[in-house]
Amino acid sequence: MTLIKGGLLDRRGFLKTTAATVAAASLPLGAARAAPKRGGHLRVGLGHGQTTDTLNPGLYDSGFMIAWTHAVHGRLTQVGPDGSLTPELAESWEASEDAAEWRFKIRKGVQFHDGQELTVQDVVNSINFHRGEGSTSAAAPLVEPVRDITIEGDDTVVFKLSGGNADFPFLLTDYHLPICKADGDSIDWQSGNGCGTYKSASIDLGVSANLERHENHWRDGVAFFDSVEFLALIDLNARTTALVSGDVDVIDRVDLKTAGLLGRKPGVNVHSISGKAHYSIPMDVRRAPYDDNNVRQALKYGVNRQEMVDKILFGFGSIGNDHPVGAGEQYFNSELEQKQYDPDKAKWYLQQSGIDNLQVNLSAADAAFGGAVDAAVLFQASAKAASIDINVIREPNDGYWSDVWMKKEFTFSYWAGRPVPDQMFSTAYQCGASWNESFWCNERFDDLLIKARAELDNAKRREMYWEMQEICATDGGAIIPMFNDWVFAVNDKLGLPEVMGSDWDLDGNRFMERWWFA
Repeated sequence: MTLIKGGLLDRRGFLKTTAATVAAASLPLGAARAAPKRGGHLRVGLGHGQTTDTLNPGLYDSGFMIAWTHAVHGRLTQVGPDGSLTPELAESWEASEDAAEWRFKIRKGVQFHDGQELTVQDVVNSINFHRGEGSTSAAAPLVEPVRDITIEGDDTVVFKLSGGNADFPFLLTDYHLPICKADGDSIDWQSGNGCGTYKSASIDLGVSANLERHENHWRDGVAFFDSVEFLALIDLNARTTALVSGDVDVIDRVDLKTAGLLGRKPGVNVHSISGKAHYSIPMDVRRAPYDDNNVRQALKYGVNRQEMVDKILFGFGSIGNDHPVGAGEQYFNSELEQKQYDPDKAKWYLQQSGIDNLQVNLSAADAAFGGAVDAAVLFQASAKAASIDINVIREPNDGYWSDVWMKKEFTFSYWAGRPVPDQMFSTAYQCGASWNESFWCNERFDDLLIKARAELDNAKRREMYWEMQEICATDGGAIIPMFNDWVFAVNDKLGLPEVMGSDWDLDGNRFMERWWFA
């Protein structure tokens, strides 16, 4: 089995890009190994996708659509394979001294798939699509600080924020923020017309998608396949069989317990990359008994985290501590006490709530992540020693994200993490955020979130993020038992770059433009 460690995301050059950065971003990835060559049809089996998927960028919520949008659409900035911030549709940017105003110079000569050129108005409308009162976009919290967007000349867009935000260019890498063609005061998202490296030939939501290379893309040295096909193969056995039989060239979400055996099969290579990805067990804190933090703490101490890492991840990951900042990140709180499985402490917290025995329902499906149902059964077993009776409800895979997640009171979910803590916290922990999956609110946390965003002193910023992690761990509504590696498998006909992205699965979900047939 091939083990590849992904680079950590950083904030290098966050105020202004340089010509060297732009040049580096245009170099062919993987050149250190062998010169990539064009040609061929790539077939990818994804363990994601549901019939409720949508082309509306504000509502992407499955890995299938995340991969699709990275192929079809472009964004102002992107996360490079080494975790650094690199230009995409914006060729450069700079900030005011307080980082409350950002100026982005938009790249000339970028063509949408229908042949029309990208304009600054397309950029303005695309970001405004997620703004405003009543927005249901998952990116609404990210753009909420934007107070005004103006145009200067024919190539510059100016963002004025409510306060300083040193990470603003990183936030624009979010997969919900593609640049689409302006359509009146809104955008045309329905047609699938983008300016990414591949154009959408057809899509059957939750089933399959066919892509063709965008021959007039502004970048050379990318998009080596003539065409790409995505297949939603939720069933793990079906996905694995499709790779072994040669029906697909790539699969994600490899069965971890058999990853070693799969890697020994002729013609198959297995890769593992560590990053910020983690699994979550959110509780709806608006509902009893989860509105009592003592109950939430009891459940957190009733999880045997190491057992989950050993039996669900088979060592391809590490234990979590009920906050979303990974151990390798810049602002990780290394002094926060690590929660361990402690049934006696869990019982003590129940007693503080006046409860002797707790009974709860826990909904799980492997659509959340491979092994989620097994993880629920492990949780059920470990919690018994803490006088907690967990009734595991196995939910259907199809419709899980629309009918179960954030609908039922105790569920499983997964997160790829985000390039910077502000983005992760704003998306899933800020009070009122569309994807705050536990519906948790903490006034101190939200106050620190705003202050840390504007703080340019790194030491002070670290103190704030450390406290926020502690608040999540001791008061938050989500159990985060483990951080998972990205484990995927490919046939040995594929050429892959030496450094692969860890911000998303499959090389940062840029496999379609970074890989090639050798």
